[in-house]
Amino acid sequence: MRKEKLDTRIVTAGRSKRWTQGLVNPPVSRGSTVVFNTVEEKSNAIKNRGGHTLFYGRRGTQTSFAFQEAMVELEGGAGCALYPCGTAAITNAILAFVEQGDHILMVDGVYEPTRDYCDKVLKKMGVETTYYDPMIGEGIRDLIQPNTRILFLESPCSYTMEVQDVPTLAQIAHEKDIIVMLDNTWGAGINFSPFEHGVDISIQAATKYIVGHSDVMLGTAVASEKYWDQLRENSYLMGQCTSPDDLYLALRGVRTLGVRLRQHQENSIRVAQWLSERPEVDHVRHPAFPTCPGHEFYQRDFTGCNGLFSVVLNCGNTQALTAMLDGMSHFSMGYSWGGFESLILANEDIASLRTATKPELAGPLLRLHIGLEDPDDLIRDLEEGFARFNSVL
Repeated sequence: MRKEKLDTRIVTAGRSKRWTQGLVNPPVSRGSTVVFNTVEEKSNAIKNRGGHTLFYGRRGTQTSFAFQEAMVELEGGAGCALYPCGTAAITNAILAFVEQGDHILMVDGVYEPTRDYCDKVLKKMGVETTYYDPMIGEGIRDLIQPNTRILFLESPCSYTMEVQDVPTLAQIAHEKDIIVMLDNTWGAGINFSPFEHGVDISIQAATKYIVGHSDVMLGTAVASEKYWDQLRENSYLMGQCTSPDDLYLALRGVRTLGVRLRQHQENSIRVAQWLSERPEVDHVRHPAFPTCPGHEFYQRDFTGCNGLFSVVLNCGNTQALTAMLDGMSHFSMGYSWGGFESLILANEDIASLRTATKPELAGPLLRLHIGLEDPDDLIRDLEEGFARFNSVL
């Protein structure tokens, strides 16, 4: 079978005639109860309820089937489970495969709600978590226990942006039949191919780049054939389902994913380069820059980047950061990213988010999401911000 190039797959994924029904886009199909005309029809639906067959609204409608198919066509794997947000995708993917007495290995630079879930929920269930250095590489062998069930990766990591050596970590995990899960939100399903690098379950906050417009909460978990049935059925038992209206917007977002990411990439590299030359900046943590930990793995494994990166300042305090951030014109402060707009957040104490490693940073860290605005306007906004920053140092 001919393999289309990525931009073509982005346009065509999830648009089989079975779902579009003669339209360009799959329509919004809402429903809870599915009715059957015959006993035989109902029996067939029961037998095929794990697939793309109408059975009950929580199992999905044509809109969800189209989006699930699209995600599998983009990321690979055997099936895609859907969740009402990215955190739900993470927590339910983990929950589907652990039980009391199990142990998981969690990257120390992980998204903060994932850490909270391990420390506050899994711990009460009798599941132990060990946090590990994102750059541990072969050293992960020393942390594997007989009851280790999951190796969880996030590459690059939240805030500090370390890019992990995913193939090496996955190979070691598979030697012990450990499930490899990856938060692939930064890779957006197209800049990093998880199943080509040894990942078993690829998770995304589709809230971010998949939707792309900061107006939908959505999570996805795409699994390999080995783990798909268990993920699907456990997620269903936990009551996970999503709105067809949100999925329609996500499908719309998929169509422009490639061009949006290329523009985010172009804008972010330009802004990051300007920041790297600022006297207030110690170094840039953008995976495409040599100053980012794991840059060599980015070069080897990724096909592109996006708008999210961090910079470490060489000086600063709360008063100076407040003066800078309170007066921004184009950068807003917000905890998400991946939309068309630019965002900025400051963190003066990264060490408080880590337990296995304590990154030695010269000063506060700024995390930026570079949106689709003109980079000249964003640079001017940052320049004025640094002027306010310096005025109160």
